[in-house]
Amino acid sequence: MATEGLTTLKSAHGASETMERLKDAVRSKGMTIFAQIDHAAGAKEVGMSLRPTDLLIFGSPKGGTPLMQFVQTIGIDLPLKALVWQDEAGVTWVSYNTPAWSAERHRANAPEAVRAMSAAIEAVVSAATSASSAR
Repeated sequence: MATEGLTTLKSAHGASETMERLKDAVRSKGMTIFAQIDHAAGAKEVGMSLRPTDLLIFGSPKGGTPLMQFVQTIGIDLPLKALVWQDEAGVTWVSYNTPAWSAERHRANAPEAVRAMSAAIEAVVSAATSASSAR
């Protein structure tokens, strides 16, 4: 079942490699990694199990600020986030909120900023999930 505003792409790599490729792609685009949250490690700390589920929070003030200038509440959805996760069959996926969905949700009329942000997240997720060996 599709979730509105959520894009999910299958990765050609395992969860750890996908996350490393994602971080490399983010850095290569000149964006900042603000945080990485390993949900599976958190689950383990409380005696629970969870398949690999790792969130990367990243972005650039140059990309996000124009949207927040239109409507500051979009800051709840920024910076960008990408979730690397493994399903029950061992397949790795990357999911992210589409910038257009976030802009629509907050009624931020900034099509140029949305296009730039969309291109950036699509590029880094593609680099992370593609079969290409280039990182």
